[in-house]
Amino acid sequence: MTARVAYFDWNAGAPLRRVAAVAMAQAMAATGNASSVHGRGRAARDRIEAARARVADAVNVPADWVTFTSGGTEANALALLGLPDRRLAIGATEHVSVLATAKACGRPVSVIGVDGSGRIELASSPVAIGAGGGDLLVSVQLANNETGVIQDIASIAGLVHAKGGLLHVDAAQALGRVAVDMPRLGADLMSLSAHKLGGPTGVGALVASPDLALAPLWRGGSQEGRRRAGTENVAGIVGFAAALEEALGEIGAMTEVARLRDVIRGAIAAGAPDAVFFGEGAPRLPNTLCLAMPGVKAETQVIALDLAGIAVSAGAACSSGAVTRSHVLEAMGVSADLADGAIRVSLGRENTTEEAEHLVAAWGDLYMRTRARAAA
Repeated sequence: MTARVAYFDWNAGAPLRRVAAVAMAQAMAATGNASSVHGRGRAARDRIEAARARVADAVNVPADWVTFTSGGTEANALALLGLPDRRLAIGATEHVSVLATAKACGRPVSVIGVDGSGRIELASSPVAIGAGGGDLLVSVQLANNETGVIQDIASIAGLVHAKGGLLHVDAAQALGRVAVDMPRLGADLMSLSAHKLGGPTGVGALVASPDLALAPLWRGGSQEGRRRAGTENVAGIVGFAAALEEALGEIGAMTEVARLRDVIRGAIAAGAPDAVFFGEGAPRLPNTLCLAMPGVKAETQVIALDLAGIAVSAGAACSSGAVTRSHVLEAMGVSADLADGAIRVSLGRENTTEEAEHLVAAWGDLYMRTRARAAA
């Protein structure tokens, strides 16, 4: 019998919720293309529209604002590439899907710096935004996937709108962990992802007013309000909505997740005085801890913990298994040597005190062994 793995990589992907799996199985058992006009087609359409209403309600917008996509990456691409006449300004610590899309779009791109805690430097934002921002699109994460740092989106939105620009917010990591009210935040476009909150992989959404003229990424049928051609993934969409509904009901319980995260942080700090923790000078997601073991590569830590039956990651999990230096920590002014030793511990509803103690013990054992070798 395989031993249970202590899974501390929820920011990479949360375990599929049972309620989502059940909803998906029911949808897959019901044949029907949502674009067909017969009974089975209409039933599939009804499932999608019910899910659309659930997702829209979660971020406090009308249902017709929601365009289902294949995930957060596609939602980010649609937001940035769907407005091709706008110059871009993006946060320095954005998800790689935003950074790569901006780099490849062939348009002027300004980068907005962050302070040592990872928060957007509002004082320097007008420089990046510039004057005459009516043709501007700014893209900023609500919560960072590596450090968990939460940005002051409402203040950023005020600056952007004062220049006549639009604000895109990547809320993939935040949804289901903290309250996300799109109008209150002031976002004009918002990207969401299902698998971060216990839904299936391969489904997400871009949320934006239908009055905003978005060019589709590819041509085909008239699905999703002509914003995304292609037959909808009914099972994935239904699973997304089911997982989201349950996750929203558990946001209050995230205080316990935060407590467990802080227990891990305190125990590691007590046993390793030179351990470094990132983003602590800013509000953070309740489940995220980013830390470094100075002098020990992140890859070494990840492998050692994996051998001990513990799953963590080195920064973001978006590089096909490669361990690369974090651009997020680099933007925060962290030295290369220290950034090379940074790992991310991200928790969820299923983690236990025993697992936390196991993590601390395994990490501490590696720490003591490396220090002993250094002293020999």
